[in-house]
Amino acid sequence: MEQRYILNAIDAALQAGEKILSIYDDPASDFQVEKKADNSPLTIADRKAHETICRFLADTPFPLLSEEGKHLPFPERRSWETLWIVDPLDGTKEFIKRNGEFTVNIALVHQSVPVMGVIYLPVKKELYFGVHGSGAYKLSGIVARDGMPWDELIAKAVRLPETSAHERFVIVASRSHLTPETEDYIEQMKRSHAEVDLISSGSSLKICLVAEGKADVYPRFAPTMEWDTAAGHAIARAAGMEIYQAGKEEPLQYNKEDLLNPWFIVEPERTEIK
Repeated sequence: MEQRYILNAIDAALQAGEKILSIYDDPASDFQVEKKADNSPLTIADRKAHETICRFLADTPFPLLSEEGKHLPFPERRSWETLWIVDPLDGTKEFIKRNGEFTVNIALVHQSVPVMGVIYLPVKKELYFGVHGSGAYKLSGIVARDGMPWDELIAKAVRLPETSAHERFVIVASRSHLTPETEDYIEQMKRSHAEVDLISSGSSLKICLVAEGKADVYPRFAPTMEWDTAAGHAIARAAGMEIYQAGKEEPLQYNKEDLLNPWFIVEPERTEIK
């Protein structure tokens, strides 16, 4: 994929983050919370971020599937060999709680596989990005690219996973969705590893923690949609990780007829035992 596409996605994520923060930091803002069809919250920040991303990605030849956009029927989408999958504000509940753990997610998917991903944390000014074959990176303290070329961008960034190891086996879990199946999985890991630590996080940050090497695994036995995982999946793949369907060897697939993900586990890429 051409470098200009990842730079487009980075610019879109940073600009969307700026729009979100302008609302998040406004003491007069009540976020204008509404309910979507599935009863999850929607804010004016979601919509402004979506509009911003659409403007940037309109310059590319690929169609866009966004949580906040119109979802075209599968007979039309199935012909899309390459497409953007976007969550303009992942972690709306975290946004409303004002805990800062929300992200902008942008992924480029080719033949059902995420090949490029950008995740931006507006509050922390942290940018994760990855391209299959080029690696995954984290850049801190960024609010705008300001024309910075790709080579300079990765020179300023930290390559993922970071080399700092941890002695205990670390499981990252959802702050809001600790299901009985997740608890069973944690107990299973405790039997397999001498010492297990559990860390919590919101939004797509959970996938980033595994890509960074700060966590060993992220099990998700609760509903998610394709736009919740596509960007993190691309970054994880670029860092040598994978998102496997729970109980299977197959990774998550994208632009399916049903946009709901099956349960999954984020972990280092499995290698065949010869």
